[in-house]
Amino acid sequence: MKRIGILTSGGDAPGMNAAIRAVTRTAISHGLEVFGIRYGFAGLVAGDFSPLTAEDVDHTINLGGTILYSARYPEMAQEEVQQKAVEQLKKHGIDAVIVIGGDGSYHGALALTRHGINSIGLPGTIDNDIPYTDYTIGYDTACETAMDAIDKIRDTASSHHRVFVVNVMGRECGDIAMRVGVASGADAIVIPERPYDVKEIAESLKRSFAKGKDHGIIVLAEGAMSADKFKDELLKYGDFDARANVLAHMQRGGRPTVEDRVNATKMGNYAVKLLLEGKGGLAVGFENNELSTHDILDLFDGKHEGDYALLDLNKDMTK
Repeated sequence: MKRIGILTSGGDAPGMNAAIRAVTRTAISHGLEVFGIRYGFAGLVAGDFSPLTAEDVDHTINLGGTILYSARYPEMAQEEVQQKAVEQLKKHGIDAVIVIGGDGSYHGALALTRHGINSIGLPGTIDNDIPYTDYTIGYDTACETAMDAIDKIRDTASSHHRVFVVNVMGRECGDIAMRVGVASGADAIVIPERPYDVKEIAESLKRSFAKGKDHGIIVLAEGAMSADKFKDELLKYGDFDARANVLAHMQRGGRPTVEDRVNATKMGNYAVKLLLEGKGGLAVGFENNELSTHDILDLFDGKHEGDYALLDLNKDMTK
């Protein structure tokens, strides 16, 4: 192996640049050439490649987004498109690829491996919804961003005796909502993976207001219900001054936290070493604070399990 490629695919996540930097610098230190592939698998098929040097990734560890840009490219599922991708890699003399992204990106990495191009997947998604890893790149920063926003929302909620329903990202995964809800002292956390009772939440808010509390915060995962719909449901059970707030894509941006920078660096370094050992078709993760790998194929049948004890903890905090 003399030359490797690296791409970011799907939604961007803070810490992706830290991973790109780690891959580039580790590979160069082992005598390899590195090519950045812009715009994910779409750029791979189009041949949008550019060499990366250690200087190119200098001063990038602190940047949000991805310097290689990203795109969703469902066409990569087609056999003929996969063949075009392999042809481009061979044309540029690239022997292996590191893919940073989520579930869809892993399908592309596995396809390349099956076509003879060893590929390693790194979990780059703020949603933290990938099986067999306790952590995904960008998750910690997204939580920090959401918590900071909710802290600010609390100021106006308290000033006006309002209830705010704050929608956070995560798709069908409630990890961001649970972590941020506990950290921000939410009155209720609503996620798609567990049942919830809007009437019960309304009654809990009424009790809190009766005891003298001057505001309410409900943290709602996007996969459960829209913020506006949840607010409307809540108002059926109480005469609240309520507002709906959607944090949306601001959670993907911003400077990555220390945790995201360090973990992304560890993962990028480890991925190169796996390729140097001739391995491919693997996904890197963190389990019990240790780096781990699983066959990418296993992830498609696996299911991410969140820390649902946080829901019980938050209920204890709000009784």
